[in-house]
Amino acid sequence: MDLIKNALINDVLNTRCSDPFGCLGLQSSPSKKGLSLLVWQPEAISVRVLAIDSDQELATMTETEDKGLFHAAWPKEKTRFHYRLEITYKDKSTYTLVDPYQFPNTTFVDPDHHQANLYKSQGAIRANAKVNDQLTIQGTRFAVYAPAARSVSVVGDFNAWDGRIHPMSSNGDGIWRLFIPDVNHGARYKFEIRSNAGDILPHRSDPYAQRIEQYPSFASVTCFDNKHQWQDDAWVKRPIEDIYEQPMSIYELHIGSWRRKADNQPLTYLEIKDQLVPYMVEMGYTHVELLPITEYPFDGSWGYQPVGLYAVTSRFGTPEEFKALVDALHQANIGVIMDWVPAHFPADSHGLANFDGSKQYEYPDPKKGWHPEWNSLIYDFGKEHVVNYLISNAVYWLEEFHIDGLRVDAVASMLYLDYSREDGEWIPNKDGGNHNYEAIDFLRRLNETVYLNHPRCFTVAEESTAFPGVSKPTYMNGLGFGFKWNMGWMNDSLAYIKRDPIYRQHHQGELSFSMVYAFDEQFVLPISHDEVVHGKGSMITKMPGDAWQKFANLRAFSAYMYFHPGKKLNFMGNEFAQGQEWSHERSLDWHLLETDYHKAQQTLSKDLNHLYTNEPSLQFDHSYQGFEWISYDDSANSILVFARKAKDSDEHVIAVINFTPTPHGNYRIGVPKAGRYEIVMDTDEVSYTGSGYAKVKTYQTQAIVSHGREQSIELQVPPLAGVLLKWLAKP
Repeated sequence: MDLIKNALINDVLNTRCSDPFGCLGLQSSPSKKGLSLLVWQPEAISVRVLAIDSDQELATMTETEDKGLFHAAWPKEKTRFHYRLEITYKDKSTYTLVDPYQFPNTTFVDPDHHQANLYKSQGAIRANAKVNDQLTIQGTRFAVYAPAARSVSVVGDFNAWDGRIHPMSSNGDGIWRLFIPDVNHGARYKFEIRSNAGDILPHRSDPYAQRIEQYPSFASVTCFDNKHQWQDDAWVKRPIEDIYEQPMSIYELHIGSWRRKADNQPLTYLEIKDQLVPYMVEMGYTHVELLPITEYPFDGSWGYQPVGLYAVTSRFGTPEEFKALVDALHQANIGVIMDWVPAHFPADSHGLANFDGSKQYEYPDPKKGWHPEWNSLIYDFGKEHVVNYLISNAVYWLEEFHIDGLRVDAVASMLYLDYSREDGEWIPNKDGGNHNYEAIDFLRRLNETVYLNHPRCFTVAEESTAFPGVSKPTYMNGLGFGFKWNMGWMNDSLAYIKRDPIYRQHHQGELSFSMVYAFDEQFVLPISHDEVVHGKGSMITKMPGDAWQKFANLRAFSAYMYFHPGKKLNFMGNEFAQGQEWSHERSLDWHLLETDYHKAQQTLSKDLNHLYTNEPSLQFDHSYQGFEWISYDDSANSILVFARKAKDSDEHVIAVINFTPTPHGNYRIGVPKAGRYEIVMDTDEVSYTGSGYAKVKTYQTQAIVSHGREQSIELQVPPLAGVLLKWLAKP
């Protein structure tokens, strides 16, 4: 053998080969006198070469002086042929396999792809190698980006996790590839990477793996079953509508703790499907938002520390079973939003950290690449392969799982280089400022890709600062998100409702201030999981007063949220006044529905949802034309009054919310139109365990000036309650 082959063989023997096809498999002899075959099976004692399609023996291989390296030659044969290997191992077991190093074309020909569907060419892809017109060999083509690696091998159950057996090949583009015959659906595998410094790194999970096992293996699993037959055509092909003018009431859900079995085990995807879908329909929610369901190693992270962005977490079932859940929700006309985490990733040894011995996915400098708040790594948004990896992942969920919306977590941490850092702990941008230009470019490109290719889908930013244009189009110099969580509204309104009513008169601005900026962005009003953990207590425990007042306060707050402009989001349990603070380790307190107060709160939540989805005046919530203050300054009584208007119509409703336990028998308010106003929602109804104070349900306007309006009504305002009156044109 020539010097090059000798060098390559030496690399193979020492598991540091980057070109196994240069020496393994069938080769033309250096003398050009026939063909020779080299096979590396370090645990073998004998190898026979068989015809690919029969048991005909083509040769018995000779073991070389290098133990485990076998050689055979065909001096007169010049036409390449396909073959199988019958291998007998030291333990006397014998197996027949198809040598992967006879299929360079299947290994090196990349499937068609571009940055938006990179997942179709990297990771573990089902592939076929055509032998002849009668025979095709099925297997898996593995591909992984590790440009700084000295060598990469596929290890798995199919080779006893021996990194010597299946060295991958690199053609210089940073991607390592290998087609392995007869590796099919359900095979467990990882990548064994030798760094450029020569050390073998901990086995890495496949960044593109579509299934990853739980602790302790964290093994990637080939996933080719594709058994699910989608039945949601009516949903995914529905007419494209202006989503800003459609009602959106979102039920935020943590799958592992919504409901649990008697043994405290979480429901599977199929079990939760059977219970969640009818519950969502009954309650009137339009969308469910799932806390991250991409694979994550630590239960306590709730999914916000993902290692496996392409894998549905295997805690609750298979990818196909998760598709069945999404499909069932769509068939019930319920949209599915998933929390998506491109802001950071953990440093677990099987993940992306220091992936090939270098900082391929994270910023090299910890002043940019390490989150001090979450003790996790930050993606390097300046690298094209990182941006492509993330954008391809977003597209993957929309295309392969029919996800309707991506709620992007922790956007503020991406936008600011000094997020959670003190002076001297961060690196300014090229202009000396604190904006991460690379992350901004990434977010714009992400949103452009989503909206260009999936116009029925949308993105939502969890962004807690006043960064301009988060939900403005990129052509208007915005970030391009469809919506932004209104964290200001959430913080102010919760601060207000926690106060004893006697002090609320001094804090009226905490409720009215939100309307100063309500239409600067396309807002979602969130009462999320973050507000009911870490010692913050559940929503009902935030409320002041005795038991009756606590629930009355919560009912009034619920009405205020639904009457206020903006889409709605409530974390699971809020709808029935969950008692304990949320824990991911146990079920919600469903037994509380046996008590009147909690059952009444659930009924109110259901009625508010159905009111919202059926009342056009509450749906025109992204334009100042849909809102009109009537009274925002009655701080002495802690009462807010405002009108909500339907688009291009005289239709409107009047919201009156009283945040004190003092009722008012003759409270006059100005109204936009003459006519009758009928109460369509009163949270103080006896059916909601209220006092039933307001006996009059319909009011006729009077030509008495009030609040700068010529027409007014004098109504009964119940204590700690929200009332909605609908205008009826005819007297």
